[in-house]
Amino acid sequence: MGIGNIGLPGILLIAVVVLVLFGRGKISGLMGEVGKGITSFKKGINEGQQELEEEAADTAKDVTPETDKDKV
Repeated sequence: MGIGNIGLPGILLIAVVVLVLFGRGKISGLMGEVGKGITSFKKGINEGQQELEEEAADTAKDVTPETDKDKV
């Protein structure tokens, strides 16, 4: 038997023990913090993607070749 063989009764027992040890208020506060962290992470990823897309759009706009003014 390994840890990968827990099953539903084992998970329920672990959940009850954690609930008794920490209490409902602490667990709900912790889950709220985890949710905020996930939301912040997703927001950061979206901002990074938008920044990369804006950089790519800026470089795609400037396709005019540079001319040498001394040759003319």
